[in-house]
Amino acid sequence: MLKRLEGWLYRGTLKTYMSQMTKICPLLLVGSFLCFSASAQFTKYSNEFLNIGAGARGMAMAGAQAASVSDGTAGYWNPAALADIRDHPQLNLMHSEYYAGIGKYDFANLVLPLKDNKRTLGITALRFAVDDIPNTIFLVQPDGTVNFDNITTFSSADYAFLFSLAQREDLGNGKHINFGANAKVIHRVAGSFASAWGFGFDASVQIIGNRWKAGIVAKDITTTFNAWSYNIDTAMRQVFYMTQNEIPTKSTELTAPQLIVGGSYNFRLGKKLNLLAEADLDITFDGRRNTVISTNPVSIDPKLGLELSFKDVFFVRGGINNFQKALDDKDTTNQKKLWIYQPSVGAGFKVGDVQIDYAFTNLANQSYPLYTHVFSLRIDLKRKEKKK
Repeated sequence: MLKRLEGWLYRGTLKTYMSQMTKICPLLLVGSFLCFSASAQFTKYSNEFLNIGAGARGMAMAGAQAASVSDGTAGYWNPAALADIRDHPQLNLMHSEYYAGIGKYDFANLVLPLKDNKRTLGITALRFAVDDIPNTIFLVQPDGTVNFDNITTFSSADYAFLFSLAQREDLGNGKHINFGANAKVIHRVAGSFASAWGFGFDASVQIIGNRWKAGIVAKDITTTFNAWSYNIDTAMRQVFYMTQNEIPTKSTELTAPQLIVGGSYNFRLGKKLNLLAEADLDITFDGRRNTVISTNPVSIDPKLGLELSFKDVFFVRGGINNFQKALDDKDTTNQKKLWIYQPSVGAGFKVGDVQIDYAFTNLANQSYPLYTHVFSLRIDLKRKEKKK
């Protein structure tokens, strides 16, 4: 929709475990089955800003977070993981800029453990925006002259608000399982010309063993819709008519369900060093995509991430994702195709109750890099004990 609008503007234990899984699996998989009956109605890449990521740690690991995420960014990656934040509230903030500062992406999250020590609430807000876009609809006047004073600017912004609830259940033998869900509200605006409201739900589970974790996240399980409305005055309608542009009317976008399955393992390399490795499979149901496994309507995209930690204070991270086939620029004659991918790296350190993370990510691929810097901050809001 935004591309079309820009055109208008610029052209004018096992038993316990199994019993719990029988409760959660239908909820996680229902969205997957919906796609076969309604795939023709889905809008491909709808609400794509929700797939950028959250937190420098997760983005440095190429988004492989469904199993291992353990901080407040779980409200984005896997809400079930919030259940392990039980002792104190936590605040997470992130900022990044794209395309030489043209696009700005911000993330904020607050985690609030409940007094029963089993449930946790999470509140997350995201914003991706491009500001100061020229509005050239009235650049050319009716008599054909150009008046640059008629150029105004507007912002195109996407907002999402996630309200998370997570609960923990012990399985014995040092293992436990977390359940989580998101209710999300989406608001998208393009200046004063167009706006949309959307609503949807996510459900997830996280299973934690001694040194391994597994996670399943079902996004948009009931499909997420955006209802668009437009504010086009008479003068703008006349310009659209004279320039043979379509006059927009109310419309609805449907976001297809998405399933993410991941597993991680923590290798101990000594008393002070640990290596965390995670692999995820991102399964989409909105039609064929340029991924490792591409069918209609199911496509599967793998993600791989690593984190090396020293005393749980210093961290070095890396990952690759978004594997795609592309033409080999060096062999234009035979039209040979090769696999490309998006790499990312990062680092972080923790001082007391504060952790600062950094990611250097590639939005394109290794052939045509388009890098951006991501910074995030985590603060554990612990209460100071009173001296006796």
